[in-house]
Amino acid sequence: MEMTDKEYGKYVARLADKSPLGKDVVCAFVIGGLICVVGQLIMNGWLAAGLSKDAAGTATSVSMILLSAILTGLSIYDDIAKVAGAGTIVPITGFANSVVSPAIEFKAEGFVTGMAAKMFTIAGPVIVYGTTASVIYGLILYVFDLM
Repeated sequence: MEMTDKEYGKYVARLADKSPLGKDVVCAFVIGGLICVVGQLIMNGWLAAGLSKDAAGTATSVSMILLSAILTGLSIYDDIAKVAGAGTIVPITGFANSVVSPAIEFKAEGFVTGMAAKMFTIAGPVIVYGTTASVIYGLILYVFDLM
């Protein structure tokens, strides 16, 4: 039996499970919001410890990245992500997870050729484009400031 691409697409769509979009959106919103609440609580803790607002923000980012890396290493973050979906990707914790996950997955291949080489397979493009965009943005601001 030979099918065209269009017929095959209809066939697959008919057999595929329907995604519970409403449930997925609510889970992403609630769990992503809870991650942000945890971040706010950590920031409040740093502020209560006497850090300035800027220093507390930096310490909060570092704390959230560390917490995400630990939860990823313990395979807890992946379980949360199965329920939350995009709710775990958007906060800074998702970035930490995208760096730590490949490192854990490829550690058996060795430190250099496995973990170190694969660590930035997902996050690498984000770092490169983010850094490039910030340099371009800074140059534009610098040029307009000279005028």
